[in-house]
Amino acid sequence: MLTTNRDGETIILQHIQGCTRNERESQQALYKHFYGFAMAICLRYANNRSDASGILNDGFFKVFTNIAKYEENKPFKPWLGRIITNTAIDHYRANLKFSDHLDINDHEDIIQENTVYDKLAYNDLLLLIQNLSPAYRTVFNLYAIDGYGHEEIGQMLNISAGTSKSNLFKARQKLQEMLKIAEQHLSNGEVVQLKLNTNI
Repeated sequence: MLTTNRDGETIILQHIQGCTRNERESQQALYKHFYGFAMAICLRYANNRSDASGILNDGFFKVFTNIAKYEENKPFKPWLGRIITNTAIDHYRANLKFSDHLDINDHEDIIQENTVYDKLAYNDLLLLIQNLSPAYRTVFNLYAIDGYGHEEIGQMLNISAGTSKSNLFKARQKLQEMLKIAEQHLSNGEVVQLKLNTNI
């Protein structure tokens, strides 16, 4: 099993080199070590855990197929993360289409309140994001979490930057609506139990 200390970086590099030689043991070691990191990305983009597992497996297949292209002088984790994210986007494009969304070129972003985010557990926030429509969820993830700009998102998803802005705007509106409901329960001293996706 891979470790995470300083010496662990050398071990990871050794397994990366093993993967370039198609060594099964090295592939399994990398998969196990980065499983949690990669699955967290997949769950943000997928409709449910089953879809996330499919994206994860496809993503790691691409990682192992293209690992010879990895530059060893650069951090491996971001490189892997980009492949997993791109695989999730490919999965979205292969199964769904953006349609019936307004193109908004100028609008005011909704400012999110951090207080509710702080009170909700990560898994609950994940469920909120998964309850968004695929179009809204994909843009929200790319912009708010992964840090891409609207022009970049437009190129990645074959939509206009205005449509990306519109989907982000609507995603934030939907999240605020769900967060207000959660905040009402919290203010009443109730335990928030979100069951937005029964497949998780």
